Amino acid sequence: MTRTRDLDVVVYGASGFVGRLTAEYLARHAPDGTRIGLAGRSRERLERVRESLPGASAWPILIADADDPDSLTALAKSTHVVVTTVGPYAKYGIDLVRACAEEGTDYTDLSGEVLFGRESIDRFHNVAVASGARIVHSCGVDSIPSDLGVHVLHQQVSADGEGDLTDTTLVVSAFRGGVSGGTVDSMRNLVDTVKVDRHARRIAAGPYSLSPDLAAEPDLGRQSDFEMVKGSDIAPGLGGRTAPFVMGSTNTRVVRRSNSLRKWAYGRTFRYREVMSVGQSALSPVFAAGVSAGLGALMAGLAFGPTRYLLDRVLPAPGEGPSEKTRRTGHFTMDLYTTTSTGARYAARVRAQGDPGYAATAVMLGESALALAFDGERLPAAAGVLTPATAIGDALVDRLRAAGFEISVRRT
Repeated sequence: MTRTRDLDVVVYGASGFVGRLTAEYLARHAPDGTRIGLAGRSRERLERVRESLPGASAWPILIADADDPDSLTALAKSTHVVVTTVGPYAKYGIDLVRACAEEGTDYTDLSGEVLFGRESIDRFHNVAVASGARIVHSCGVDSIPSDLGVHVLHQQVSADGEGDLTDTTLVVSAFRGGVSGGTVDSMRNLVDTVKVDRHARRIAAGPYSLSPDLAAEPDLGRQSDFEMVKGSDIAPGLGGRTAPFVMGSTNTRVVRRSNSLRKWAYGRTFRYREVMSVGQSALSPVFAAGVSAGLGALMAGLAFGPTRYLLDRVLPAPGEGPSEKTRRTGHFTMDLYTTTSTGARYAARVRAQGDPGYAATAVMLGESALALAFDGERLPAAAGVLTPATAIGDALVDRLRAAGFEISVRRT
């Protein structure tokens, strides 16, 4: 990459919980000579973060505010890549997307917000294509394991000459970590929006709501995000019953967008869903029903004033996060199962140590930014509002493997 700007990477929101973790990851793992800046509203808070980071004493501080479009434009002009952890993105993120798309600056975030993704596509995809910017949403646990898991499945199936992917299911086999205050705040914002906006409800419910061309998508019948599925219906030998996965409604749409952006390379009959394992005992149907009911109750509670007030008192607030021990001892394992158009069966696994929404996400977001900054010749030839697989692809797979992630594929 030709270094034509003052900085390589800027972390916007660096004084927030995940922003600090991402800045710390970059301080420890970015190549020597990487020019990194910290950005946000408060110079004092950013200076405290900088003082806590190894080898970061010379990192510049940039003052930028979501309510000040000119400051965001100046931020985008200063760097090759912006990493932002400032959410909910539907409230605070769209003007930074605008600035990066206009200035040809690559962009990554942690958004798990379908409505924000749709607005970003509609308003700024063509702008980013014209400038050459890669706008890459969902570069954390939502939705890198999903998107890269299907990416490597597709690669192996293609290499083996086994046709296209058809029915494909991600199973969250293990997931241990704290609850993200930012994720909860995004859920609040979604509930508030769909309560009053019928068009937003339709977008949120549509299986192809992030598609570049909805009319061109295949009609594969009902595709639900909240099913309780028998393990044996997913893959032979997989027992028990699975429950809905809370982030499946975002991840599935990101994966389907990847397929569409690749001209349906995964297949025109590619069906994708995500579920969560609740064990394989005789009680798994009871546990699955309990999880499903709990998710429904949470969303209903956030939509109803009196219960929302009570939930807000116990759920984590934005900027809060788990202890260092919880971040260190957390982990996740996600297994993907597919059947190809020739009848062959494959499985992929994406697994990492560290709290999924914090420690592991800081790795995924940090490595996404470094790949955009330094792996130009290995990146797909694409620009616009993209996905992790279509914007970064193999370069990110290799980086995450080098960082200790398992990303593997096998024929079953």
